[in-house]
Amino acid sequence: MSDPVKVDPMVAKVEANPKYHELRRKRNGFGWSMTILMMVVYYGYIALIAFNKPFLAQPIGSGVTSLGIPIAIGVIIFTIVITGIYVSRANGEYDRLTAEILKDAAK
Repeated sequence: MSDPVKVDPMVAKVEANPKYHELRRKRNGFGWSMTILMMVVYYGYIALIAFNKPFLAQPIGSGVTSLGIPIAIGVIIFTIVITGIYVSRANGEYDRLTAEILKDAAK
């Protein structure tokens, strides 16, 4: 027979805290939103490559660079920007909520 799993009292306090549930809800919702947004941009670009190569192959001006290159750079920049937005929010709002939760649990 196995022993029942013992729950750490600190873990129980954290899980009972309404701020913990708020943190989880906000973080998960924001994370999924950012994930969906990134997938739309990335797979949208891949779909352009697969289904509309002539559009991406259009030269820019009289040079040899095609329209696909700046769009690809845009996808990379977009990725960096949304990563920065997530990190900024995590270091601000999420860290503040985490500190409050830990402070409440330590009481």
